[in-house]
Amino acid sequence: MNRRRFAALAASALLWPAVRPWNAARAAAEAGEDEELAELSIDQASVRLRASSLSSRRLTEACLARIGIYEPKLNAFITVLQEAALARAAAMDAELAAGHWRGPLHGIPLALKDLIDTAGTKTTGGSSLFADRIPTEDATVVTRLKAAGAVILGKTNLFEFGSQTSYFGLSRNPWDLTRTTGGSSSGNGAAVSAALCYGALGSDTGGSVRIPASYCGLVGLKATYGLVPLRGILPCVVSLDHCGPMTRTVTDAALLLNQIAGYDPLDFTSGEHPREDYVAALRQPVAGLRLGLPASFFDQLDPEVAAAVAEALGVLRRMTRGTKEVELPATAATGMDGGGVGIGAEFYAFQEEYFRKNPGGYMPPERRRIEAWASAHGGYASDYARGLWALQRLRRTIDQTFADVDLLVLPTQRILPPTNADYLRDVYDATPRPAPVTSNCPPFNIYGIPALSLTCGFSRNGLPIGLMIAGPRFAEGRVLALARAYEQATPWRLRRPPLAPATPVPA
Repeated sequence: MNRRRFAALAASALLWPAVRPWNAARAAAEAGEDEELAELSIDQASVRLRASSLSSRRLTEACLARIGIYEPKLNAFITVLQEAALARAAAMDAELAAGHWRGPLHGIPLALKDLIDTAGTKTTGGSSLFADRIPTEDATVVTRLKAAGAVILGKTNLFEFGSQTSYFGLSRNPWDLTRTTGGSSSGNGAAVSAALCYGALGSDTGGSVRIPASYCGLVGLKATYGLVPLRGILPCVVSLDHCGPMTRTVTDAALLLNQIAGYDPLDFTSGEHPREDYVAALRQPVAGLRLGLPASFFDQLDPEVAAAVAEALGVLRRMTRGTKEVELPATAATGMDGGGVGIGAEFYAFQEEYFRKNPGGYMPPERRRIEAWASAHGGYASDYARGLWALQRLRRTIDQTFADVDLLVLPTQRILPPTNADYLRDVYDATPRPAPVTSNCPPFNIYGIPALSLTCGFSRNGLPIGLMIAGPRFAEGRVLALARAYEQATPWRLRRPPLAPATPVPA
């Protein structure tokens, strides 16, 4: 056990009974082994677990050791469940020893965005208002992960209620600690990218899974609206909210989606859809696919983003039937884009009770937004109703966009990850001004169709650049298949952040 690992576990009251004298060579070897184990994919770790060449406890220890080293640099977690995770890992190992294997997630350490309810464990929503909130029931997706044998390592940092800032401070990007991870699933981006866990679940209202995936070099998937239940997840804007996986490979995203997708009759957002095997769907051929390029989503790109996406399109054209420009339907009538009435009404509907009791409990940017929505609340009803009708019409007709193409391809983000300092300056600036369009993610929450981000290159300074693949409703298998084909044809999945124990933390 090396000194860093010892200190991390000691601080967590997890000292092992016998501690060997510290030895530099052994410490280096153990640190290297921890890194090697933590950087396995879910798929790779699962194969070794089932073959009994690796234990869930050892995987969990490796993640906890890295959390001890890198959490002070990344601020990825709000709560780390050391004792519970080790106990759960031991139980999963005992089941394997008895010949009981629950499936590919058996014994795999995962993390959860801290607005996903966990019974008996704090779920804060990134807010001081819920700093001590302890749910009594698991969210549906957590119940499903536990049934599959997953080990829950902890709850990750996020923007307050999925909005703009966090009471617990911003997470740092493992590729450059001065940069933002994106939001609102900010801690997930840092934790999965830095190999503090093998994957994580986040929520996505306007890109909150895909933006951190783009900025942190990950795979982030938002499935069709209603495919993954939202019951037990603190809402942001219910009509736009999705829950989805963040992983280091496309196969791992499919493995997680297999477990969390499916109808929940107690969740009014949940939709019935025949069960699919998304891992099997990865093997479907992509050579016959035609890809649509929504031209307006390629406007005002950072030059390095434009270059990386252009190169990615060249790869995709060679493996498919080619590309064709398409036009996506307008979303303004739904009231769910920008500062639309629908976003304000649904966000305020959940926050109203808490805001009236304790408006000072919110972070300043969120408080300003809620105050603006509250002052206009009386005029919302008819506009909001008409917007919901328009949203339903749009979601029923969006598949017409795919009449001549099978999937859409576009940049995830139009810019490179900004610094945390620049991000905070912009968020706290109360001067009204038109905000530039930097993300291509929000319309796909309005359309309610599957959209996935994966890495398609890096900037000159080593910052990840994301490519988004989207498809018609319930085309997750096709989206995943093209993403995996591209992933396998390019080297980007093999890169790791330049993070080391000696990496200094910026002011």
